[in-house]
Amino acid sequence: MCGIIGYLGKRQALPIIVGGLRRLEYRGYDSAGVVVFSKDGIPQVTKAKGGVDNLTKKISDKKVSGFYGIGHVRWATNGEPSVANAHPHWDCHKKVFVVHNGVVENNRALKEALKEKGHSFSSETDSEVFAHLIEEYFHGNLEDAVRLALEKIKGTYAIAVISLLDPRKIIFACQSSPLLIGQGKEETFISSDVSAILGHTKQIIYLNDNEMGIVTPEGVSIFDANHQPVLKKTQTIGWNIKEAEKSGYPHFMLKEIMEGPEVIRRAIRGRIVLDEGLSKLGGIEKYSLTLKKAERLIIIGMGTALIAAKIAAYAIEEHVGIIVQAENASEFRYRSPVIRKSDIVLAVSQSGETADTLFAVREAKRKGALTLGIINVVGSTIAREVDVGIYNHAGPEIGVAATKSFVSQLTVFVLLMVFLGRNREMSLGEGKRILRGLTELPGLAEKILSQRATIKKVAQKYSSARDFLFLGRKYNYPLALEGALKLKEISYIHAEGLEAGAIKHGPIAMIDLEFPSLMIIPKDSVYEKTLLAIEEIKARHGKVIAITSEDNKDLKKKVDDILYLPLVEEILWPILGVIPLQLFAYYIGVEKGFNVDKPRNLAKSVTVE
Repeated sequence: MCGIIGYLGKRQALPIIVGGLRRLEYRGYDSAGVVVFSKDGIPQVTKAKGGVDNLTKKISDKKVSGFYGIGHVRWATNGEPSVANAHPHWDCHKKVFVVHNGVVENNRALKEALKEKGHSFSSETDSEVFAHLIEEYFHGNLEDAVRLALEKIKGTYAIAVISLLDPRKIIFACQSSPLLIGQGKEETFISSDVSAILGHTKQIIYLNDNEMGIVTPEGVSIFDANHQPVLKKTQTIGWNIKEAEKSGYPHFMLKEIMEGPEVIRRAIRGRIVLDEGLSKLGGIEKYSLTLKKAERLIIIGMGTALIAAKIAAYAIEEHVGIIVQAENASEFRYRSPVIRKSDIVLAVSQSGETADTLFAVREAKRKGALTLGIINVVGSTIAREVDVGIYNHAGPEIGVAATKSFVSQLTVFVLLMVFLGRNREMSLGEGKRILRGLTELPGLAEKILSQRATIKKVAQKYSSARDFLFLGRKYNYPLALEGALKLKEISYIHAEGLEAGAIKHGPIAMIDLEFPSLMIIPKDSVYEKTLLAIEEIKARHGKVIAITSEDNKDLKKKVDDILYLPLVEEILWPILGVIPLQLFAYYIGVEKGFNVDKPRNLAKSVTVE
């Protein structure tokens, strides 16, 4: 949610900042802005409603030159999308400029107090309060003013600040919102996301909560909450800039769906010992005894990550024999959960920055549980806060709707399931069978992707539908939730995911000729039970699309449209089964003419509660 970039160095700042904003646009795209200071110390500000293209059109009419500045793309939380609400924000005299990600919870009280002191606000945002607080506390030194201002803030923030009053420096700070520093040769970058600066440097410093710092031509200084210097380690990013580009595809979403087979390969590479039926997961191995004794596993996540957790709960309970709960992270800490020291809490987050999940992790740690993480972004906040992390290795995901990250999460969950199972009662034969099936998935995923023209035709046929039901049982009930979520996100069609047995308990009242259903119905242990739901829908003249196993030719007579997938182990089916669901949503969104990479009202990384 929202993106920050800053630059100070010997190159022209504007092209670097605008280029970074383009790469950050998947985090927010309702407005954008930039301020660059000229050689003469004059602030050159441009803001625009809408995406970065609108911003660059405004900039093209100006001659903006300078070697340091800050920029921002916004996803609205306080105040509607507008030029006035776009960042950067400034103080009463337009001498202090701030970009901010996060939420100021005590914004109203601070605004009222500042207004009483004569400050005048020009936006509806909570972010503008930073600029006025800094103005109020400025007495010749910008970092002191920022530090004093932050003491008044209650909430979350990542900020970058520059000022006409104390030039040639950028002040930055963060609290429960990601921020990082990139170091190049005689130049420094500030960003909320590594993708914005990956084309310039791979040398990254990740900031922790309550840290702030100063960028000057001489370098970077970082301080803790007590204003004591902090020595930070630099990490080298392994991603390639091409991974964050479309590479000839019309949309990032399609590219990332097509990367599914390679994502599975990356997730399992070096992690399978097939002859022994074992999976190797690095850091968690030192906790083997704790995991073996654990009485309950609580998996927390939001959105697609929570759906992956629900599938994992079925698999781990069935094959490991431990109690598993999949929990909505945003509700987890507010319902006073009972967490025992014998429990394991596992957080799932693509970005590693999801605020609800991060705060749930902190609650679990406060209560003494061992915390694990399945995370895609190395160095992210959740990755640093859990006791031990398992990385997806999926590479950057730019499309707002999660696709390849979901595939990688499910793959890692199967590896974790085998690790936990073999640490308990899972047999050698069962471990080998599941892992062998896992190694075959990349080739099978490629086979499904080769059928995308067929999936496109089915999608186009149903693109005018106003409502949709997605149904499945057991592992495929959460998969139905994910299919419905993708369709909602990408096409704005109302869709619901249901456990197939629940349809007769109310939802079947909605079924008619205009209300289609998509049934996920492989030849598995609950096939006959799921088939009953199809019979019930067809008796009410409802249209049915079925996704089933390639050996199930009889089903074609009972449904309107059918898609066939390869035969796999029951617990591996969702990894393949989600691919046609993702493509189905993608092609309907494209057919409707929507921007499938940047769905309305959504942001990639949700860093506010």
